[in-house]
Amino acid sequence: MTIEALTRLQFAVTTLYHYLFVPLSISLALFTALLQTAHLRRVARGGDDTYGRLSLLVGKLLMTTFAVGVVTGLVQEFQFGLSWSAFARFYGDVFGPTLAVEGMLAFFLEATFLGLWWFGRDRLPALVHLATIWVVAIGTAISAFVILAANSFMQNPVAYTIDEETGRARLGNFFELLTNELNLAAFPHTYAGAVMAGGALVMAVGVWHLLRGQYARGTAEFAAFHTLSRFGAWATLAGGALVAVSGDLLGKVITEVQPMKMAAAEALYRTTSGAPFSIFSYAPLGSDDPTFSVEVPGFLSFLAKGSFTAQVLGLKDLQDAYSAQFGPGDYTPSIPVAFWSFRLMIGVGMFAALVALVHLWVTRRARDLDPDPRLAQGLLWSVGLLPLLPLFANSFGWIFTETARQPWLVFGLFKTADGVSPGLSFAEIAASLAAFTLVYGALAYVWVKLAVRLVRKGLPELPTPAPAGSDDELATSY
Repeated sequence: MTIEALTRLQFAVTTLYHYLFVPLSISLALFTALLQTAHLRRVARGGDDTYGRLSLLVGKLLMTTFAVGVVTGLVQEFQFGLSWSAFARFYGDVFGPTLAVEGMLAFFLEATFLGLWWFGRDRLPALVHLATIWVVAIGTAISAFVILAANSFMQNPVAYTIDEETGRARLGNFFELLTNELNLAAFPHTYAGAVMAGGALVMAVGVWHLLRGQYARGTAEFAAFHTLSRFGAWATLAGGALVAVSGDLLGKVITEVQPMKMAAAEALYRTTSGAPFSIFSYAPLGSDDPTFSVEVPGFLSFLAKGSFTAQVLGLKDLQDAYSAQFGPGDYTPSIPVAFWSFRLMIGVGMFAALVALVHLWVTRRARDLDPDPRLAQGLLWSVGLLPLLPLFANSFGWIFTETARQPWLVFGLFKTADGVSPGLSFAEIAASLAAFTLVYGALAYVWVKLAVRLVRKGLPELPTPAPAGSDDELATSY
């Protein structure tokens, strides 16, 4: 393995690991805000505190996830200076402002207001306390939008000029960078994927408690977890629908700005009108034509250009065009990785939405989930797999997005091979990769232990306010 390949592997490992927590933080913040809003509305009408207790449970999961996400995210910024300094010198003037804004949002706005929400219950007025968690939810969305703008520049560079003296990219207009057409298409797709991930997690929490039989039917706790499971299922299903709609738009934008990526997604070597989409395909190594394929006629053309008869450029024609435009070289990404990551992204995501739909159907009339006890015990082991489905779909999506852009770091401007830090040794990268793996493994263990402990405790009670002026007033916490 070359230094470049190992450095890419290190960045991929740390990024994909970090992104396991990002969509959960985004969605859990939104869910906590929604549940607390529902709680205040219900209490104002004389109802019970079910939604308040659910918001506290989801908020505790948010706190745990957010903390691990912040720690793992720090490594991402350090890597640009440590392993990709040549790229940082070229791209820093563009990438720097986005990282600065995202950092201020994540480390100041989100963390501050999350702290106010955590410690401010029964100290802040109800509406002010509710506002703090909505600020967190909105802040996570803005943070995601800004960091996606940086990634979108790498896919479709805009709002820059090249300094003739230094050869570096300089930012022209920050607003134009944020409104990159690729970013405007990628953000709703990414946010919808985050909603699916969080929805699957809270659905799994609710279903797990229902299947255990710990709470008798008719109790407040049983009704609460039934509500939580359906809330998570609706979120997963709604997120899946938005993923499909936004993914259709994103595919068309990608075809316009990165036609090689869409051709790689189908392993389409020849320019074709009415290009089919392969659900499954097999071709021997070195062959351009599959020996077996299950296809949907014209569907790739529809995904790419909105017409079942539209022409989609093939890999060979694009390779010739790029060689003429950018000079001799291989501009074709890894076809097997692009082909299968694209299908796994779609397939796993659709399966998660299907599971949510089935759960909603099963619980559509009854107020509880009441399978045969033997079936319930058999299903318990699989509940933990539910949150992994959207998370894996998100990961496969990022693998497709980043690997199918190769050999470019910034498409058409800067190649990956030119971005590695000069003087970097194989041993240094291998040692840092091993260290990151050990630390991240420990963090994963801690997060799982904390999350499982929170879930096992069941539905938390809302804290009782301390008497005004008492010595315990400032010590009251969750």
